[in-house]
Amino acid sequence: MFNANKLLISRGFFVRSNKLYILAFENLFKLIIVEDREQIYSKRVRAGKRTYFFDVRSTRSNDYYLTITESRRHPQGDGFTYEKHKMFLYKEDFDKFVDALKDAVDHVKTELMPEVDFSQFETKADEVDVVGESDLKWD
Repeated sequence: MFNANKLLISRGFFVRSNKLYILAFENLFKLIIVEDREQIYSKRVRAGKRTYFFDVRSTRSNDYYLTITESRRHPQGDGFTYEKHKMFLYKEDFDKFVDALKDAVDHVKTELMPEVDFSQFETKADEVDVVGESDLKWD
């Protein structure tokens, strides 16, 4: 680990100006720096053993997209392991996705399970975290 130009470099990545950079070495002499897409906004929803991350990220051309990640915790030995599933949602699909999600949820609530009081599952304040320009990075 060394400090070069006020960059903390360790184990194949470094952080500068709240951005994560990934390092790749080519022929042991040439250093290639690949910039991770900047995270603009993040919302974390805790749901038992699952956590959902809704992250807004930017592209090189200053466009935006959404990543939705499900992370599930599984016991392993003395600790835990995490299984992750991620999907990417692009701006041209935002409205179609939201409409389809709403229609599917409404169908379950009204047609398949009308007897269930879904208000019992309302979100508690400690289950949702909004993270703006923070150190939370999820890949």
